[in-house]
Amino acid sequence: MSAENTEEVKNREIDRVSNGKLLAYSIGLAGQNMTYNYISNWLFYYLENIRHIDARVSGLITGISRVWDSINDPIVGAMVDKHKFKNGEKLRPILLYTPPIIGILSALMFMPYKVGKLPLVGIVCACYLLWDFFYSFQDVGLWGMIAVSSPNSQERSRVAQWVSIGAGAGSTIGGFFQTFRGMVNGMGVSDPMTFALFGIILGLGGELISMSAHKMEEKIETPKSEESLIEAILILKENKKLFLISAARYFKDIANTILPWVYFFESREFFDLGFVKFSGGNMQVIYSMLTGVIGAVAMLFATKIAGKLGGMKKLLILAQVSNIICRIISYFIGFTSPAKIISVMALISIAQIPINSMDIAHRSLTADSIDYVEYKTGRRTEGISFSIQNFISKLSSATVQIINGFVLSALGHDSKVPNHKQNATYMKWQWPIFMLGPVIGAVLYSIIISFVDDDKEENARIEAELLERHRLQEEKAAEM
Repeated sequence: MSAENTEEVKNREIDRVSNGKLLAYSIGLAGQNMTYNYISNWLFYYLENIRHIDARVSGLITGISRVWDSINDPIVGAMVDKHKFKNGEKLRPILLYTPPIIGILSALMFMPYKVGKLPLVGIVCACYLLWDFFYSFQDVGLWGMIAVSSPNSQERSRVAQWVSIGAGAGSTIGGFFQTFRGMVNGMGVSDPMTFALFGIILGLGGELISMSAHKMEEKIETPKSEESLIEAILILKENKKLFLISAARYFKDIANTILPWVYFFESREFFDLGFVKFSGGNMQVIYSMLTGVIGAVAMLFATKIAGKLGGMKKLLILAQVSNIICRIISYFIGFTSPAKIISVMALISIAQIPINSMDIAHRSLTADSIDYVEYKTGRRTEGISFSIQNFISKLSSATVQIINGFVLSALGHDSKVPNHKQNATYMKWQWPIFMLGPVIGAVLYSIIISFVDDDKEENARIEAELLERHRLQEEKAAEM
């Protein structure tokens, strides 16, 4: 492909994704992430602290369930790649059929069943396994739409940016659960009933909102694959970039949540900011909001920032370097006075500016990697490629759930005692785990991500070649 043709591709008029469809797509991701945030952040806590299942048992049950569930993700992804619906689409119909089922199962996991601990665990596990099976299809469909939203990589980056903002907004809404919980408890509603209520609001409600994403269009037609399921999975070996991104994310995610944030914040009854005191649960919400707001705004400019830095890869490295520096400084500052609390929140806010854009970079690079695999093999792999995103999230979550159980047990955590009244060992380790745990992941992530190839000229050359191939295929089909 000549340089002239490559330049033509850069300058050609592309059918941009309309703002209305992009908004509907982003709202859909917000709804899905409301549900996911609630399930992933609170199911372990619910079993251990509300239903008083032993921490090791809760960790093993939820962890092993998620290990098994993560295994089915590549299978689901391969099934999606092999299938086309009657209307000729590959992904969009999934966004309409799966949400009601996922929403109902989300609510069922938190119902206040009047049963013993063993039957309760059985009910939750059964619901979760079914939930994850359908969620895997939805997740592949939702995120895979980025790769077929446009044949232009810059437009796909714009789509990735806005849907990531939508997903972040949904997670933020879910992050207010602690505040909602306190309000509902204040009305005299018990904790088990509160968790059930928000299983309906955030679980079922979030999934119904996610159906908005069905308004998005598929602009790249994918021929139906005739390969076997095993062949559809094995094509992953052609995608080195995806493997590196996935490995980096895995180690980062584990280190970020050696213990969920809730344990640190609830280890103090109150946080004194000098002019006002917040309970541990409310302080968690305040901390998340104040440290995330600048980074959330920065997401609006993620593609421009990446362009100035020289690519998405450099944005990812910058994010982790700033994270390491700010967390180490914050650890030594501490969290024991109003001035220290405010200083730590300021530092973490700085770190969050590039961190909040990391998922945009991951999804943009993954979409580019799908183009590369098509260029190399002639096969498009939205299903299997984006299923790996889900696979890594669940595998890291499974690992974390198991680690959580054993860490809490080693610290002598008693689920029947308020977290701010736990033993001295438990109290001592909360701050180091909360602030320095993610540093370990950031270091490992930076090493692995440095090997990812992000050559803009090579990406443009591949894009030009694929556009030419698609044009010839369309001409051939029209002649038949």
